[in-house]
Amino acid sequence: MTIQVFQSLAELGKSAGAQIVAVIEGKPDPVIGLATGSSPIPVYQGWAAVAKERGIAMDHVVCFALDEYSGLETEHPESYHSVIARDATEVIGLNPSLVRVPCGLGDVAANALEYDEAIQAASGIDLQILGIGRNGHLGFNEPGSPFDSRTREIDLMPETIADNARFFDSITQVPTKAITQGLGTILEARELIVVATGEAKAPAVAAALKGPESVDLPGSVLRRHSNVTWYLDEAAASLL
Repeated sequence: MTIQVFQSLAELGKSAGAQIVAVIEGKPDPVIGLATGSSPIPVYQGWAAVAKERGIAMDHVVCFALDEYSGLETEHPESYHSVIARDATEVIGLNPSLVRVPCGLGDVAANALEYDEAIQAASGIDLQILGIGRNGHLGFNEPGSPFDSRTREIDLMPETIADNARFFDSITQVPTKAITQGLGTILEARELIVVATGEAKAPAVAAALKGPESVDLPGSVLRRHSNVTWYLDEAAASLL
């Protein structure tokens, strides 16, 4: 495990972007896992900048997003289909037809099974980008999620709903369920990048890195992976 702390988000994003591009350069058929939220945005910007500097096209990269709200139409501006398209696909120059996001509509259980199978059919994820929630969740794996869990539908906890309310006109509009890659699915990625910024994330970061390994803090499972790099700003690292 490697921990890197940065003074600026631009430096953080550029360093993480360079790591991602190095993985892409090393494979003819790279597969990258995408995350949503505010934490990965500097990473996507840095990834785009590094790719542009090196003159490398990104339209051959296969991508799988971590999660999606259940019951939210894909065209909704806050669906993760829309967020990934806006924050990652367009910024980096990915091929939209090669970017997969879980489907939270219809038979979600069947969609979840198919999503895990699609990842396996792509020979697995080479590098997965992750954020960490204030309650330690990874993707939408809330506290209590089994460490060997697979892609599935999950009930969102009140604090997660409250944290995501800022993206909606009212907290009553925030979906209460989501489909997410499981912790077991995430751990199968060959390389993990974890991005955390801001003072509010400091307790979760410290607990994940220094506290007991427990399903009550999903982020603690990352200690079981052999190739994890944490990208933190000074505020997120302040309790280490």
